[in-house]
Amino acid sequence: MSRSTPSLGALVKELAAQLPEVVGSAGPGAPGAARPAGATTLSFRGKPFAVLSPTGIELRLDPPIAAAATRTPDTAPSPRGKEWVRFSPRELDGHAVDRLEAWFELAYRRAGA
Repeated sequence: MSRSTPSLGALVKELAAQLPEVVGSAGPGAPGAARPAGATTLSFRGKPFAVLSPTGIELRLDPPIAAAATRTPDTAPSPRGKEWVRFSPRELDGHAVDRLEAWFELAYRRAGA
């Protein structure tokens, strides 16, 4: 019996549920940035740290980490600014899941700093 791979949205929801005080809303993301249709902004104590859309997730990281992240597969700079990266994995294999988990937690911790 094969086990199905969760969707990006389901995985993000699972990650958010494991962290205290994560709030998801359909409101705008980072100041000055447009929120794509169907997007959910995730924030911690009022600070947005991720925006999940039907086509991927944008995460707010430290600028040097964001720059390094853009050199990994399925990742690109975000129009939100130099500290944001866009991650749109074609497949949620083990490497993609590992990156998402690490970046999601880092973005969450950065929002609380």
